[in-house]
Amino acid sequence: MANTGLAKGVVLSILGSTSLWTAAGAQEAWHPSRYGAADTLGAANNLSADGARRAAGLVKTGKVYSLAVPTGPDTPAFGDRSYRVEILPPPGTDTKPDGSARPTGHDEKVTTSMGIGTQMDGLGHLGVDHRYYNGLTGAELNTPEGFKKLDLSNVPPIVTRGVVIDMAKHFGKPMLGAGQAFNRREIEAAMKAQGITIGKGDVVLFHTGWMKMLERDKARFAREEPGLGEDGARWLADQGVTAIGADTIALEALPGEDPKKHWIVHQTLLAKKGVYILEGINTAPLIADGVREFMFVLGQPRFVGTVQVVVNPIAIN
Repeated sequence: MANTGLAKGVVLSILGSTSLWTAAGAQEAWHPSRYGAADTLGAANNLSADGARRAAGLVKTGKVYSLAVPTGPDTPAFGDRSYRVEILPPPGTDTKPDGSARPTGHDEKVTTSMGIGTQMDGLGHLGVDHRYYNGLTGAELNTPEGFKKLDLSNVPPIVTRGVVIDMAKHFGKPMLGAGQAFNRREIEAAMKAQGITIGKGDVVLFHTGWMKMLERDKARFAREEPGLGEDGARWLADQGVTAIGADTIALEALPGEDPKKHWIVHQTLLAKKGVYILEGINTAPLIADGVREFMFVLGQPRFVGTVQVVVNPIAIN
């Protein structure tokens, strides 16, 4: 009877483990995409002519805001990313004018990561175990000529409604602390208090005040930050937003909520949900002017084969 009981226990244990494994597997079934098995644009599918017209209707004063910070050799950057510009011809070169009009001029060569300063992360930037948006593998995407299928040169211009949610105000602080995460509960509470709604196709920006750290400690600004949590990322993506950004270098809280889930917000938004990420967004001027919703305009550079790119997003009030 002891052996029989042991056998039953083993069987039950195996069945229980199988059930748990199946449930876990179901939770991880994040592809194909809600936009179709062949889709490569993700949440950009939520953009529309109607959305652009509605965004244009938000323009009241006509004031135009650049939401970008400059990209240069001293701009804080993640990891070993660097920026270098060379002017051609080099300084001191004796170039002789050609012809009676005596034209002279300069060209440049820029050697840089596309992820320095204000930037847009494409859907191939970060994945889950070598699988990226819509289940595409790194082997399918990464070629000697650059990224295929998910490169940012194929993403349409983003002209839509933008909103900025002041999370610093919500928490009653001028600047949130490093590692402080906010999720659905905090986001919805801040939206309600600030009279903000979000909808399909919107671009959602968060103000944390962390960009003040640039004036104090650039290295710390690039190393840690407050930001979006996993639950908040999932909820926002499920609302149909096109892109999510913040005044931080990586959008999500660093260090994160769970040390075993490194870059979970990037994985959730880019790979699983097809939502674009905007980093290094200068939200302070909008907050200073009390602007909460606006016309958002972004025509990213069409560099073929890129997974991220430096951008200059525009808000028009």
